[in-house]
Amino acid sequence: QLQLVESGGGLVQPGGSLSLSCAASGFTLDNYAIAWFRQAPGEEREGISCISSSGGGTNYADSVKGRFTISRDNAKNTVYLQMNSLKPEDTAVYLCAAIASDCVAAEYEYDYWGQGTQVTVSS
Repeated sequence: QLQLVESGGGLVQPGGSLSLSCAASGFTLDNYAIAWFRQAPGEEREGISCISSSGGGTNYADSVKGRFTISRDNAKNTVYLQMNSLKPEDTAVYLCAAIASDCVAAEYEYDYWGQGTQVTVSS
């Protein structure tokens, strides 16, 4: 079964940090760009970061630039999202998605999606 599984979410105070993981099973991520999206209640899904298959290219939404860092370890078949200086507005379900090409903005282009992990930033 081909799937992505996110982990690492939780409750954190404003200014705190969390590290999310996106692990693949049933296939290898080597040839896939991986994106992180998030969706807050009542809002549209937002693409926040993407990393190329080699890890040589990354991009970030303005809302997270300078605070979040995406990385990957193809040997572990896992992509990470380090989130620092978290704000209440970062509260959302975070999902990872894989695409067998370069990073793209359109959600419908992605081949595989995880179920998501909840991140709540609150005091």
